[in-house]
Amino acid sequence: MAFDIEMIKKVYEKMPERVDKAREIVGRPLTLSEKILYSHLWDGNPTTAFTRGKDYVDFAPDRIACQDATAQMALLQFMHANKEKVAVPTTVHCDHLILAKNGAKQDLEFATKQSKEVFDFLSSVSNKYGIGFWKPGSGIIHQIVLENYAFPGGMMIGTDSHTVNAGGLGMVAIGVGGADAVDVMAGMSWELKFPKLIGVKLTGKLNGWTAPKDVILKVADILTVKGGTGAIVEYFGEGAKSMSCTGKGTICNMGAEIGATTSTFGYDESMRRYLSATGRQDVVDAADKVASYLTADDEVYANPEQYFDQLIEINLSELEPHINGPFTPDRGTPVSKMKAEAEANGWPIKVEWGLIGSCTNSSYEDMTRAVSIVEQAIENNITPKAEFGINPGSEQIRYTIERDGIIETFEKLGTKVFTNACGPCIGQWDREGADKQEKNTIVHSFNRNFSKRADGNPNTHAFVTSPEMVAALAISGRLDFNPITDTLINDNGEAVKLNPPHGDELPTKGFDVEDPGFQAPAKDGSGVQVIVDPKSERLELLEPFKAWDGKNITGAKLLIKAFGKCTTDHISMAGPWLRFRGHLDNISNNMLIGAVNAFNQATNKVKNQLTGEYDAVPAVQRAYKAAGVPSVVVGDHNYGEGSSREHAAMEPRFLGVKAVLVKSFARIHETNLKKQGMLGLTFANEADYDKIQENDTINFLDLTEFAPGKPLTLEFVHEDGSKDIILANHTYNEGQIEWFKAGSALNLIAAGKA
Repeated sequence: MAFDIEMIKKVYEKMPERVDKAREIVGRPLTLSEKILYSHLWDGNPTTAFTRGKDYVDFAPDRIACQDATAQMALLQFMHANKEKVAVPTTVHCDHLILAKNGAKQDLEFATKQSKEVFDFLSSVSNKYGIGFWKPGSGIIHQIVLENYAFPGGMMIGTDSHTVNAGGLGMVAIGVGGADAVDVMAGMSWELKFPKLIGVKLTGKLNGWTAPKDVILKVADILTVKGGTGAIVEYFGEGAKSMSCTGKGTICNMGAEIGATTSTFGYDESMRRYLSATGRQDVVDAADKVASYLTADDEVYANPEQYFDQLIEINLSELEPHINGPFTPDRGTPVSKMKAEAEANGWPIKVEWGLIGSCTNSSYEDMTRAVSIVEQAIENNITPKAEFGINPGSEQIRYTIERDGIIETFEKLGTKVFTNACGPCIGQWDREGADKQEKNTIVHSFNRNFSKRADGNPNTHAFVTSPEMVAALAISGRLDFNPITDTLINDNGEAVKLNPPHGDELPTKGFDVEDPGFQAPAKDGSGVQVIVDPKSERLELLEPFKAWDGKNITGAKLLIKAFGKCTTDHISMAGPWLRFRGHLDNISNNMLIGAVNAFNQATNKVKNQLTGEYDAVPAVQRAYKAAGVPSVVVGDHNYGEGSSREHAAMEPRFLGVKAVLVKSFARIHETNLKKQGMLGLTFANEADYDKIQENDTINFLDLTEFAPGKPLTLEFVHEDGSKDIILANHTYNEGQIEWFKAGSALNLIAAGKA
């Protein structure tokens, strides 16, 4: 039986009435995304037709998922909400705090000891508040959610940007910051601007070397890292129906890399097969009763240009394998053009590592297709030229592929099998020699490839591709190897051409596992004690942020004018910093250390206007905080791209930054700033970014009149006494302005005023 089956049945019971009412009010056929959104309104049956990209709407998500790195801060905040139990089904998954180095067994043992107090905290706080807890080694959050919790037509939020993976099972699953999750845990509504809709029509069928990963790599190339911002991407067509459920999950997973609110697919046979194979036939039985409500109305897919804000069409039969990168996931190169591109750009041709896994590509099908290439290398006496590593997506996947001989085959090629965890994908990789910062190339099946992300080396050129292409490129040892046309020379000096990959969508013997790693919470958690050592360097109880004093902010100093791409990795790095995710003071020492200073093109080197000296960004900000001097951060386009980590908002808030003024925001980061009581502002005129000078002092002239739809006026006083008056737009509504006034959204919850 599925987890929370009664909750799922209730969702399906309400869905027909709510969708029918929405169709009547909107006055036209509905997309799948709209059906799910309108059936999850906080107020119940729809009464209003919402305007996409404009109206803020309150929703009632069905469940919440948190990974260990973000769960710490989310649950530390929830402890201030004065609630006895979470209001909706919630789970915590320990997948981020396990360093990949020696192999699964040793790495898990080391992590369990090193992060014991964090895991103990998460276990106990989950036990107390009715939260399901998945232990270290159980697997990657999004794979476990797909295997156990995701269901067609549901709405889920999660404290990780790749929560969107569950769209592969027909959900609207959205990544959020911890404060958003706390709202829903506390029994409140969740607010989202009603998304725009991008339709992707898939025709034809994948063949040969092309995989579902290539669909999203192509879409990322088309839309770029910000092209999906504020939109849900809905995939449909015969090509969509021909793909596996886990393949759909891969595509939805990387929707985070185009800034999309989420991505989804309509309910179909592949989902039925997957639900049944993972022990959830009861979900299939319930879903089949409302199947027409779990996909778009027929008219929508027949005439998609009438119903979507943007339409993309991809013929899968003509799609070529893609290799995206380096340094950004939207730079797409078809495999046939890689040789010329690499040559023209001076990318290192030699591939040092091939890595398979992560929440994006660690399914049974992924592993079988990749191992089909490995088998050919073994059979043809080909020694791989690069090192190999894999991360199974869950203990269930690991156990099953071990039973079926897949791990043994990988190991014959010298593959290092890491723990069922995120590992190198999030920078949890102790890669030998990375500290030398040599220029090199790696290929992986992950989702992100920002500078320094995998191994901390800014000169590692990371390329994103499918698991089967990772296998081929790692075996060949060359980035420009095209398995469709090229041959390899084996150890006998013979030319060998690899056959296209093949694999099983689902295990023919079924899934199996001895201990999945799940801990159910206590039925009554009132007696459970949650202990946080006041001397801990890993965990720290939170103090509420101070409310706004009702006055204009004046005399603020420019902390940094960030140049170019500034992701959440730049604002609050992962990797070794993950160990401080539960300690706001300690992790604030990584604030903006990866951002490039526009005035000297250096990282972690900004001017302290109090002394005239240059220092690390956190050090300068701590000096301003000690002196009672407010500060402002200025940034470029799509500021806060990437992870949902709210630490990127909480750290500047904690250290005294008052406002972030940029050309544009990534959706989750803008919301996180609002939740923490900060001002997230955008230039009314983007050219004003160029007017900001290094020694500027900033005065807010009309913050006392802060209101929805009314720009704020900022005065930038330059060192020579001249001034620039700059208008700053914002998207705050009345409720969000109350968050600012109270000091944070959580302060309102704790006061019982939210």
